[in-house]
Amino acid sequence: MTFVVTDVCIRCKYTDCVEVCPVDCFYEGENMLVINPDECIDCGVCEPECPIDAILPDTDSSAEKWIDMNREYSEKWPNITVKKDPMAEAEQMKDEKGKLDKYFSAEPGEGD
Repeated sequence: MTFVVTDVCIRCKYTDCVEVCPVDCFYEGENMLVINPDECIDCGVCEPECPIDAILPDTDSSAEKWIDMNREYSEKWPNITVKKDPMAEAEQMKDEKGKLDKYFSAEPGEGD
C-alpha cells in the first residue's frame, strides 16, 4: 500500500506533508506534489498533515487513478524534503474542483 497526491494539490502545493515524511518520497512539480509509490513506506504521517486533504491511501476508491500519475511524475520531478510556502493562490484554489484538466502542469518544480 502507498499514499497518493490528488489534483486537490494543484495550484496549492502546501508542503506540510514533505516535512514529516521519514523516507523523503515527495517530488515537486511546478504546481503540485506527487509521492513515489515505490518509495512510500505506508506510514501515513503525511495524510493528516495536508491542510486540504489532497493525500489519500491507495486503498481509497477515488485514489486509484492517481497511482500511475504519482509514479510517472515522481520519476521526472525533483525530490523535495523541506517545507516551503504554499502557492500564492492556494487559499482561493483549495476548494476548486476539476483542477487536473484545467491547471495541471507537467513542468518540474525546483525541489530542494
